Amino acid sequence: MASIPASRADEGEGGGAPAALVLEHGAPGGPVARLSGRWTLAGLARGLDALQAQLGDCAREGEALFWDLGAVHALDSVGATLLWRAWGRRLPSGLAAKPEQVQVFERMAAVVPAAAAQAPARFDWLARIGVLALGFARQVADFVALLGDLAIEAGRCIRGVARWPWRETTANLYKAGVRAMPVAALVGFLIGVVLSYLSALQLKSFGADIFIVNILGLGIIREIGPVLVAVLVAGRSGSAMTAQLGVMRVTEEIDALATMGVSRTLRLVLPKVAALAVAMPLLVLWTSSVALLGGMVSAYVQLDIGYGFFIETLPRVVPVANLWIGLAKGGAFGIVVSLIACHFGLRVRPNTDSLAANTTASVVAAITAVILVDALFAIATRNIGLPR
Repeated sequence: MASIPASRADEGEGGGAPAALVLEHGAPGGPVARLSGRWTLAGLARGLDALQAQLGDCAREGEALFWDLGAVHALDSVGATLLWRAWGRRLPSGLAAKPEQVQVFERMAAVVPAAAAQAPARFDWLARIGVLALGFARQVADFVALLGDLAIEAGRCIRGVARWPWRETTANLYKAGVRAMPVAALVGFLIGVVLSYLSALQLKSFGADIFIVNILGLGIIREIGPVLVAVLVAGRSGSAMTAQLGVMRVTEEIDALATMGVSRTLRLVLPKVAALAVAMPLLVLWTSSVALLGGMVSAYVQLDIGYGFFIETLPRVVPVANLWIGLAKGGAFGIVVSLIACHFGLRVRPNTDSLAANTTASVVAAITAVILVDALFAIATRNIGLPR
């Protein structure tokens, strides 16, 4: 509460006395807490622990206690906060204070909620559920608003191609697509080797070596390839997009764009969504091909299955519909990851803690959404592309 200005009066009369508190029980109207001295940072430096203990004793007296601040010669935000907590974050019914002191507490009451307005302890769980529900509702509302803005800007760009931000789109396509190819190839190759190795251990015991082509082809092209690329892109490109927008929020660059009349959706969101929607299917195709290469090499080493037999058998046992399903998943995953990344990036407040929290939340939410979308694809395409 350092932003609340100090209230001082009678500086010349006892102005140098440290903060003091006396609890009187013999007063005719009931117990009285008499405060005196300077309730400021300097005045509270000596004997702070003793004062806090006395304030705790006063708080146990309840509403019957009368607070007399008439002898308090200086009050700043530190002393006001100390008293405010002892009062249960509300003005006591019995209070004698100077008008400028009351103004300080009224400003605190406008910022800090009163303890009386909070739910009882036994309903804390209900209050937490309500806070989470309201936060989720705000997230959904902001996300829907972002979708609406994106649809409007995309419609305008489709009608007038000259409006499309080609430079931003190609830059994001390069960063999210081309620069992700090496790591996607490495991970895909290793996943193909591991999947082939584990499958070979089981198939060899049943004498069903040739079915490794079915397992690798269907598993990698239809499921593992798209999901693997989506997780990699969410952790790599999605977090970078969130961090970029978050830094622009912290440095007020987004506000500067709004001041100049430049649409943030057109210049920041639309290029990222379009770039990932195009790059993800291509990355899926690239990663799945490298993963199949790794599986083919491992199958040759483990089961002595030739490369020619693998390449010849693959189109026969894996219908081409699986390839289209995998590419469609890639496009859908790219749109989901980019939208979530932009959503959390635009929600960053102008501080570093919010930047870190929203970047983490962006990655977690994107991976979760990818798994949910993949489940929806699995249900919708359960009868498509499977061998009869």
